[in-house]
Amino acid sequence: MALLCPSLPSPNSRLFRCRSSNISSKYHGASKELMIARSGVSTRSISSEKGLSRRDLVLIGLSSPLSMFLPLSSPVTHAEEDVKMSGEELKMGTMVDDINAYSYAYPLDYPSEKLVFKWVESRKPERYSSAAPLSPDARLRIVSERVDLTDNLVISISIGPPNSRLTSKEKKTWSAKEVADSVLSDKSALRVTSSQRLEESSVLDAHASDIDGEPYWYYEYLVRKSPTKIAEASKLYRHYISSTAERDGYLYTINASTLGKQWDKMGPVLERAVGSFRLLPPTDSYVPPYKDPWRFW
Repeated sequence: MALLCPSLPSPNSRLFRCRSSNISSKYHGASKELMIARSGVSTRSISSEKGLSRRDLVLIGLSSPLSMFLPLSSPVTHAEEDVKMSGEELKMGTMVDDINAYSYAYPLDYPSEKLVFKWVESRKPERYSSAAPLSPDARLRIVSERVDLTDNLVISISIGPPNSRLTSKEKKTWSAKEVADSVLSDKSALRVTSSQRLEESSVLDAHASDIDGEPYWYYEYLVRKSPTKIAEASKLYRHYISSTAERDGYLYTINASTLGKQWDKMGPVLERAVGSFRLLPPTDSYVPPYKDPWRFW
């Protein structure tokens, strides 16, 4: 089994911080070499500062048949690439959403575990004003989501304004824990207070990285589920890893999760996806969250 660190860290361990910062720095070094074409072709070269030879990654196909029929001006781009992970070739797809101006990579093939992921776009990218809310106050909304029902994986992008937990107007003064609390307190479909929503989650680790002069906040957390007669409450949870960045007064967050019992196997793969998340320079297709808040189509 290919892992980025020898074992899953405990809530008080610093392994996750080490592992996530390595991921972040790896993608930071590669971010300027990610060439995104409107035709749907994406390539990336990853170089190592430790003397490893540099190797061009080869585009091997489109991750979705639908992408083959999208016009050249399509606001969504999908591509595939091979990424080296602990001696294994991990095939990754690239998702580019021009409507909300972000990108991330997601796993397609995990050879060491003999897995081929079966992703379905449960929510195609859409503007913030028409996106599905995550809570009754509709502050935090999911603008895109993909799921793998076979392996119980979910990767989603949510957008929402900061809440009162972030008291400063200067984002570079925000701590990762404060950002995590802000996002998680708005993330619930239940009609409860923000404090009760926050109690549903347990943050294991939170730290920040500076990428191209912009702060990205990373945090790992558990979300408890309701117990049943055959399962103890302490064993029912989803394990999440997230990254948040700020633009135009809104928080953009990628969330990747799986069942807690699968984290040893799936965690390193989801960390790779979250570590690749970047806000992109806006194009003509970009729709800022504050534009036409009344519009739902």
